[in-house]
Amino acid sequence: MLRQALLALSTSGPARDAIMATPATRSVVARFVAGETIDEALEVTASLAADGRLVTIDFLGEDTTDPAQATAVTDEYVRLLGRLSEAGLAARGRAEISVKPTAVGLGLPGSGEKTALENIRRVAAAARNAGTTVTVDMEDHTCVDATLRLVGELRADFPDLGCVIQSYLRRSADDCRALAVAGSRVRLCKGAYQAPDGVALASKAEVDASYARCLRILLDGPGYPMLATHDPRLIKIAAARAGLAGRDDGSFEYQMLYGIRPAEQARLAASGAQVRVYVPYGSDWYGYLVRRLAERPANLMFFLRALSSRR
Repeated sequence: MLRQALLALSTSGPARDAIMATPATRSVVARFVAGETIDEALEVTASLAADGRLVTIDFLGEDTTDPAQATAVTDEYVRLLGRLSEAGLAARGRAEISVKPTAVGLGLPGSGEKTALENIRRVAAAARNAGTTVTVDMEDHTCVDATLRLVGELRADFPDLGCVIQSYLRRSADDCRALAVAGSRVRLCKGAYQAPDGVALASKAEVDASYARCLRILLDGPGYPMLATHDPRLIKIAAARAGLAGRDDGSFEYQMLYGIRPAEQARLAASGAQVRVYVPYGSDWYGYLVRRLAERPANLMFFLRALSSRR
């Protein structure tokens, strides 16, 4: 019930305005968001890279309804990739980027899919020039088919383009089977959006079981799995399955969110595993943050304690 309430809150305009206007919020958000500018994102990225971790950077924003804004987001990603290259952080995919299709136009009426395709193509070309890659984020269930079509079309020219599958959807095991092919980069996460009962799995236990099923499919296949979870049990299952599949540390990676379980990130990296940290930046942090709170009650308690201590 708490998760559903928070997910509903993530789309609430009045709640967004109230929380973003609270002065104490800013210092709490800094735990989960790298900052508002490219410079701040690069500073965090360099620090993580120096500590042996990989990075994927997300310029926050989604559900763009203005073509000019979709172009502006695309331009920001192109600038970001240029700066990553100049800083020596992009080579060999040390720092890549994550792009939400609705941020670059997928939700635009009429021409949304075409606009998103053109914009992601621009970003992917800039990433190739910088020596790194792009992962196309997955959003709510209504975007899945369109997002997979975009990825399928773009992979003809950019075969290393990553995509995301969310285990909370009933369809996800079948999607993983379709995507578990040579050269395919797939991020598996649990998912942080609302969906109807017939589309989404009903309980946490079912979502976890689906995640374990999907990671086995991906690890047993010839692609490159990117296992995004903070769940200690699922990390152990992944490590065991990777061993059974004969995978070495360079053939898959773990992914975690910036600000969540940093000690575990460091431990995994020190053990020789590849660990990539999802680093968001930008001023449009509200929806991202509330979904992070919905994913882990511990994050919510941290947030509430921090707010109360600053009043």
